[in-house]
Amino acid sequence: MGSQTNYLGENYTKELETPTNITIKKTLGLLMGIIDEDDERKREVVSLGIGDPTAHSCFHTTNVAKEAVVESLLIDKFNGYSPSAGLPTTRKAIASYLSRDLCYELSPEDVYITVGCTQAIEIAVSFLAKPNSNILLPRPGFPTYALCASFRNIEVRYYDLLPQNNWQLNLEAIEDLVDQNTIAIVIINPGNPCGNVYSYDHLKKIAETAKRVKTLIIADEVYGHLAFGETPFIPMGLFSSITPILTLGSLSKRWLIPGWRLGWFVINDPNCIFKSPKIIERINNYCDICASPTTFIQAAVPKIIENTKEDFFKNTLKMLKKNSDICYEKILEIPCLNCPYKPQGSMVVMVNLNIILLQNIIDDMDFCFKLAKEEYVILLPG
Repeated sequence: MGSQTNYLGENYTKELETPTNITIKKTLGLLMGIIDEDDERKREVVSLGIGDPTAHSCFHTTNVAKEAVVESLLIDKFNGYSPSAGLPTTRKAIASYLSRDLCYELSPEDVYITVGCTQAIEIAVSFLAKPNSNILLPRPGFPTYALCASFRNIEVRYYDLLPQNNWQLNLEAIEDLVDQNTIAIVIINPGNPCGNVYSYDHLKKIAETAKRVKTLIIADEVYGHLAFGETPFIPMGLFSSITPILTLGSLSKRWLIPGWRLGWFVINDPNCIFKSPKIIERINNYCDICASPTTFIQAAVPKIIENTKEDFFKNTLKMLKKNSDICYEKILEIPCLNCPYKPQGSMVVMVNLNIILLQNIIDDMDFCFKLAKEEYVILLPG
C-alpha cells in the first residue's frame, strides 16, 4: 500500500507543475526580504513598487465612500451571502456608471461583481479557456494574466507595445500572432506598467483588427478615468458594436480603496455576437464556485457612485499629474535612466535602464535588488 501511494504521488506531482511566472507580490516580497532589519541606519523604506495609493499619506478616499459603507453595515441587512454574480442593486449601479461613457445602455445582467479586478481577470481567462487555446498579452504588461493562463494551460503569445510610438499596439504583429485557437486579445488602458493612454483612433483600430481576425478583446480598465495628460480616457466598450468587449475594472484606483476588493467583469456586446445562452450559463456556473465580494461593501456601491463629487476625482488627478511630472523630470536627470514616454495616466511609469553606464549591474533584477539593499528604495524590475 505504501508503494502504491508513492507511485500515485509521483505522477500527481509531475502533472501539477507550478507555473514559474514571476508575480508582483513575490518579487516585492523578495525585495523587502533582502533589506537588513538590523542595519544601524534604520532608514524608512521607500516603496514605489506597487499600485496602492493608500500606502502614501496624500491619498485618501472620499468621506462619501466611508459613510456609505458604515451605513450599509449598521442597517444589519447585508451580513449574509450575496448572489454569485453580485447584489442586483450593485450590478445595476455599475451598469449605469459604465453606461455614462457608452452610446448604449448596459443591462445589470451584463455585469458580474468580483473580488477586485484580479478575480475579474481570473474569471475572464478561465471561462474562455479551451483545449489548445492561446491568448495575446501585451509586453510590457501585467503579469497576473500570464499566471492565470498558465494555470489553465493556455498558451501565452506576447505582442510588443511600441515605446517610440506612445506604447501603442503593434497591430501588424497581432494579425500574425492570431490563429483559430486565439481566445482573446488583452489590452490595458490606461496602461500598466507604461502609464500610457490610448487615443480614440487607436482603440478603434484595435477593435477593427480584432474583428478582422475574429476574436474578442479583454479590456483591462482598472485605471479607468485616471488620465491626466492630453489624451482623455476612452472606454473600449465604445467600440463593442465592432467586436465584443469584456471590460474589467474596479473601484480600487479611482476611489483609492484597493483593499475593499470591489471589481467587475462586464460583457459589452450590443449585437449579441458573443453573448449566447451557453456563454452566460458558463459564466454563471464559474461564478458559483468563486468567492463573492463582501456583501456590505457591495451594498454601499450605489451611494458611493451616486454621491461622489467631481472635485474628489479632479483633486486625485491633479495630485497624480504633479507627482508624475516630478518623477519624469527627475528621471531625465539620471544618466543611466531614460523614460521613453511621459506618463499620461494610471499610477505607474516604465523606465529604460542603460546597463552600460552602471558598474557591477547585470540586469534590471540585479539593479532593483541592489537598490533595495543599499538605498531602501523598492522598484519593480521590468
